[in-house]
Amino acid sequence: MSIVLIVASLLLVVLVLLHRGKGGGLSSMFGGSLYSSLSGSSVVERNLDRLTIVSGIVWAICIIGLGLLYKAS
Repeated sequence: MSIVLIVASLLLVVLVLLHRGKGGGLSSMFGGSLYSSLSGSSVVERNLDRLTIVSGIVWAICIIGLGLLYKAS
């Protein structure tokens, strides 16, 4: 479960950095402008939001699970 927590933490950091802020963010650096010209940036941002939420939930479940495991032992 510790390995899943590390992977989820790294994925969460990367996904948060990819979000577009007021200044455009890193998402425009990694092809956000390409996606916005082809299919609309709202679809890309919505999928990025979903991935961020899912990885946040996985991270929270791992934290709670590890806390319960350490408390039991």
